[in-house]
Amino acid sequence: MEHNINVNLKIWRQRSPKEPGAFKNYRVENVSTGSSFLEMLDMLNQQLVEKGEEPVVFDSDCREGICGMCSLYINGHPHGPVQGITTCQLHMRKFNNEDTITIEPWRSAAFPVIRDLMVNRNAFDQIQQAGGYVSFNCGGAPDANNLPISKEVADIAMDSATCIGCGACVAACKNGSAMLFVK
Repeated sequence: MEHNINVNLKIWRQRSPKEPGAFKNYRVENVSTGSSFLEMLDMLNQQLVEKGEEPVVFDSDCREGICGMCSLYINGHPHGPVQGITTCQLHMRKFNNEDTITIEPWRSAAFPVIRDLMVNRNAFDQIQQAGGYVSFNCGGAPDANNLPISKEVADIAMDSATCIGCGACVAACKNGSAMLFVK
């Protein structure tokens, strides 16, 4: 059942890559628990614009969980507290009334801050593009009951195949390494 909550936001603000940033506090009231996290940020930006203040800069593209552009660190976790989803798939029902939510850009040298919550993804995108595309004719599909690998290995392979190349693994790595992705 949807209802409305009030949230306190602690958001990283940084005007440019060369200027130091800092956290700034905001409050958003009457947020529907059925709205997405990005919709809540849209609400905040609408409030800021109405007050004549600069909106918070953040990246989003598809808002369907397939592009990976909504790269935010929310309460210390890439994409937020729910594993296996992107920020745009995170809904406000995962938060409680009067929660304080800390929102930061990816924290890795591989993703330098452009402004506020937007990061430069060029280096990571180049790694992905260098992988290229390969196609092989391997014959027909094997009989489903005659898998040459175990179910456990097939499940792990499927989990790996769900990677959308968002960079959360790099942002979460204490060494800021893309090794998890390019391995």
